[in-house]
Amino acid sequence: MAGKDIIIMSQRELKRLHIVHKVLDKRLKQKDAGSILGLCDRQVRRIISDVKQHGDQAIIHDSRGKPSNRALPKVIKKQAIRLYREKYHDFGPTLANEKLFEIDKIKIADQTFRNWLMEDGAWIIKRKQRKHRQWRQRKHSFGEMVQLDGSHHDWMEGRAPHCVLMGYIDDATGRIYARFYDYEGTIPAMDSFKRYITRYGIPCSIYLDRHSTYKSTAKLTLEDELNNAKALSQFERALHELGVDVIHANSPQAKGRIERSFKTHQDRLVKELRLVNINTIKDANTLLGSYVGRHNAKFAVKALKPTNLHRPIPKGINLDRVFSIKDKAVLRNDFTVQYNNKLYQILEPTAAKEVTLEERLNGKLCIYYKDTQLKYKLIDKKPQKPQQPPKSRHTFGGKRFVPPKDHPYRLFRKFSMKKAS
Repeated sequence: MAGKDIIIMSQRELKRLHIVHKVLDKRLKQKDAGSILGLCDRQVRRIISDVKQHGDQAIIHDSRGKPSNRALPKVIKKQAIRLYREKYHDFGPTLANEKLFEIDKIKIADQTFRNWLMEDGAWIIKRKQRKHRQWRQRKHSFGEMVQLDGSHHDWMEGRAPHCVLMGYIDDATGRIYARFYDYEGTIPAMDSFKRYITRYGIPCSIYLDRHSTYKSTAKLTLEDELNNAKALSQFERALHELGVDVIHANSPQAKGRIERSFKTHQDRLVKELRLVNINTIKDANTLLGSYVGRHNAKFAVKALKPTNLHRPIPKGINLDRVFSIKDKAVLRNDFTVQYNNKLYQILEPTAAKEVTLEERLNGKLCIYYKDTQLKYKLIDKKPQKPQQPPKSRHTFGGKRFVPPKDHPYRLFRKFSMKKAS
């Protein structure tokens, strides 16, 4: 422990004191001392005068060890730490500080609040060793490439079943779009992308993983191989119709922006849902509107180029037809077609031998021949042929024929039985 006669100084203060003593010993001029210390002549004269009057300790600033005039009262510090332990115990310091201001009307600088929590032991810095990966530069324009993925998580912390957040993030700006669904599949992917392009426009390309929803696992037919065609999933087919380039990532790290975005949402969004006690997907999607806006205002960056490459939705295009589950089926001679183990009757004459069945996002089924929509009805029960009484193998004039004793059939049967014995 330092004694009363020991003065603790920083390296900067020791340097100043050394130069001041050089000036006092007439080994250095005040003008040269000012150049070395980066001070004007007036400041050098003031420091030299203080050291002459009060000794070496005068080199230390008078405010050292004293509380700042702008320091917050201790009452606010205690209240903030108490609220953190009671309400925001698993929040990060930055998010907790945002909620202290939004909900509890306590305004504190982020770093100040973090320091308070670390002093109190309520927050411990956790650092993880990460594998080195090569960084990929952002795209230059908004809408040049969008990353899409689904995040399976207990978003409502047991208040509702696990669900999936279908998330989008623009590669150039980091702007996000998201929506909750029961599962990750073709219908949620189509519905979320339809909502995305309705809001922002059609992006140039989309970056996806190799989930079966986004990349077909079907084997190519001989016809496809001869035509150099690729097997497309329903979602890929819809994107192809809109002219969106599809890029499949080989690893989760390749689409790191959306993965890191999900990590943020699994921290911040989960707690946002908890604070207002949301327990349904419908209410969660309602909250997402304001959450996405705040998130983009806080974390989105400016694109390198100001051009927005999102294309407007072309006039005349029917998005309901684009975002449908499409399958082809053979039209039978009785103008019926089977789909999903159900039988449908076409109600108008057509020259079609094959029709296209389109199942809409709302579950409605439409049947098309080329671009013509056909009227149909569901056959609840297939009509059966009327049952007829079974006919006997041996009939004569409507009556059963009984062969006589000398009939060749009887003679042959008698001979066969005798030979067998």
